[in-house]
Amino acid sequence: MSRYPLFDRSKLHLRPLAERRNDLSIQGCLALDSPVPAFDHPEFPALIQAIVAARRAGRPVIWMIGAHVIKQGLSRYLVDLIDRGWITHLATNGAGIIHDFELAYQGATSEDVARYIKQGEFGMWSETGLVNVIVRIAASRGEGLGEAVGRVIEQEPERFPHHDLSVAAAGWRTGVPVTCHVGIGCDIIHQHPSCDGRAFGAASYTDFLIFTHTVSQLEGGVFLNIGSAVTGPEVYLKSLSMARNVGWQDGQQICHFTTAVFDLVSLPPDARDGIAPKTHPQYYYRPWKTILVRTVADGGRSYYFCGDHRVTIPNLRRRLIESTARHAISDIAA
Repeated sequence: MSRYPLFDRSKLHLRPLAERRNDLSIQGCLALDSPVPAFDHPEFPALIQAIVAARRAGRPVIWMIGAHVIKQGLSRYLVDLIDRGWITHLATNGAGIIHDFELAYQGATSEDVARYIKQGEFGMWSETGLVNVIVRIAASRGEGLGEAVGRVIEQEPERFPHHDLSVAAAGWRTGVPVTCHVGIGCDIIHQHPSCDGRAFGAASYTDFLIFTHTVSQLEGGVFLNIGSAVTGPEVYLKSLSMARNVGWQDGQQICHFTTAVFDLVSLPPDARDGIAPKTHPQYYYRPWKTILVRTVADGGRSYYFCGDHRVTIPNLRRRLIESTARHAISDIAA
């Protein structure tokens, strides 16, 4: 037992999720045929070529996304890319899985934080706490967190009327791993009396090991970090170190692969040539030093694309489809 006093969660008051004001509803989720501005970048074709080559060779295409990718209404694009085989592993943080769950459950997500934090109502929504129940079951079954959420949403469509929007469910349905990498205390469901920290640790660590196994196959593959400034680069870095540690013992290298970062941060044109000095604020921007420079220094290639996710991701999907014309990805990866 700790010698320090603990907060008494039994005093917390939760409210029905239906009473919450949300910033995103299904009406705000982009349709696959929505008009989207073109995204032009001289290196975009090279990334498309790398992804196509990876799938032809049966190598992974890993997406690590921040929660804002879902909050910006791009779930249909992620689901479609999973269904088409262009995403072979999708990873996100705890907020990403919560937004995915809420969209499938009620067709809305992303609460008005400024409104609800004033009286301590932020995050205090009963139905979202169902994720805590799923996590406890996942830990008891040895499942990953994202795996379990996807399984429940896919297997219980009557409880999740908008399950077609769920990235986790799409992963479960197609056998594509969807992993959730949690920082305890970072997510609203950790506030709830039903939260079991040990279960979260077990289920999210299982996801970490699933993710690391995928990274161990990354030679010749592609890793995309989209809108994740901390979780994505850090989980990727540790996973790659573990994979290389074992690979070197077996005489195998994990050096020749492609990475790309999609974000809104402006980086200098020569960002791939080196990292910013420690005296510069951007030294602490992990996607730059970790994904664009350090981990591809021994034979890999990296790209940086600065733009709105609601523009870059639809354009990425369109170009991937165009690159293979009428051929199914199953034929390409055969």
